[in-house]
Amino acid sequence: MTGINRRQLLAALGAGLLLPVIGVQAASPLRFASASQDSQKQHWLVLFDEQGNSLLRHPLPGRAHHVAAHPTQPWLMAVARRPDRFIELVNHQTGQPVKRINSGPDRHFYGHAVFSADGRWLVATENHIPSGKGRVVIRDCQQDFAIVADHPSYGIGPHELAWLSDQRTLVVANGGIKTDPNQGRAKLNLDSMQPSLAYIDSQSGALLEQAQLPDTLHQCSIRHIDVNAQDQVAIALQYQGELVDEVPLIALHQRGQAVQPLHLPDATRQQMKQYCGSARFDRSGAFFAISAPRGNLITFWQRDGQFIDSIKVRDGCGLAATDQPGAFLISSGNGRCYHYNLRTRRKTKLPQIGMQPQAWDNHMVHVTA
Repeated sequence: MTGINRRQLLAALGAGLLLPVIGVQAASPLRFASASQDSQKQHWLVLFDEQGNSLLRHPLPGRAHHVAAHPTQPWLMAVARRPDRFIELVNHQTGQPVKRINSGPDRHFYGHAVFSADGRWLVATENHIPSGKGRVVIRDCQQDFAIVADHPSYGIGPHELAWLSDQRTLVVANGGIKTDPNQGRAKLNLDSMQPSLAYIDSQSGALLEQAQLPDTLHQCSIRHIDVNAQDQVAIALQYQGELVDEVPLIALHQRGQAVQPLHLPDATRQQMKQYCGSARFDRSGAFFAISAPRGNLITFWQRDGQFIDSIKVRDGCGLAATDQPGAFLISSGNGRCYHYNLRTRRKTKLPQIGMQPQAWDNHMVHVTA
C-alpha cells in the first residue's frame, strides 16, 4: 500500500472525515509546552507560542519526558525521564512551583502521567523496583497529591497511558522491557519481553482487557499511544531486534478486536530505523501522526489505517494537535518547531523560541487553559 495522493486526501476531507477548518484566525497565538535542554545541559519546562515567544522557562531537577496541562488550573506538569523519580508542577501564569512529587525510594517514574478530564486526579506509570512490576498510581490533586490508589499495570515497563471517553477506563502501554535504576537504562529481558495494551478500571484496578501482538513480534515494544474520541488507540512501536528485520512499527487497536499492525512502504519503514517516538491524533480524531526521530521522519495516517504521507524533520519527535483539524505542531531535538497541515501539505518553520538554543525533548502539549 502506498500513500494517498492529494486528490484522495481532499476527497476524504470533503467527505467529512475532518471537521470544517476554522477560517478566522485565533485572537491570540497558540501555546505549547515541552521539556528542553540548553547548551549548558540545564533542563527546563518551557511554555511558548507559535510566534516564537517564550512565556515560561522553569528549571527542572533533571531531564523530563512527557508534559501535560491541567484542564482547569493554570498548571503544567513535567514527568521525569525513566528511571528518575520526580514530577514537577508549576503555575504557568505566575511561574511559581505548585508541587514536586517524588516517587519514593522503591519506585521510579516511566516518563508519563495524565490528568483526569475534571482535573481531580493525576495518574502516573511507575516501576516497583524490587519486583520489576509496573504500577499505575493515582494521586488526588485536591489533597496535596496524596496517593489514593496503586494498581497493577498488568505488565512490565508501563510507559504512556490515556483515558478512554468514559473517563473511568485507562489504557496503558506496557512496553515489556524490564529495567533497574542501579543499571541505568539497560534493558534486562529482551528475550522474554511481553508488551501489551492493558485496559484498566481506574476505580477498582481490575483488568478489563489486554491486547498483545503475535508472539513472533514480542520484541515490538508498545511504548507510546494516543486515543481519539471513538476510543481508537494509535500505537507507536519500538523494535528491540535487528535493524534488518521486517516488522510493523505502527498499529491500531479498538477494544474487543485484535491489534492491527499497519503496513508501510518498504523504503519508509527502513528509514524509520525500527523506532517510533510519539503518537498523536489531530483535533478531529480522523488522522494521526507518528514520529520516528532516529529516521528523521514524521508519518501521517488516516484513522482507518491507511498511510497518507511522510515528511522529513531532523530528530523530529514531539507532536501536538493544534486547534485546526488536520494540523500538527512538530518539535525536534535540534531546537526547531514546525507546523504541518495535511490539507495543504505545507511544512512551516516556527520562529526560534527565545534567545538561547535548546533541544526539545520527546513530547509536547497544546496548552488551551
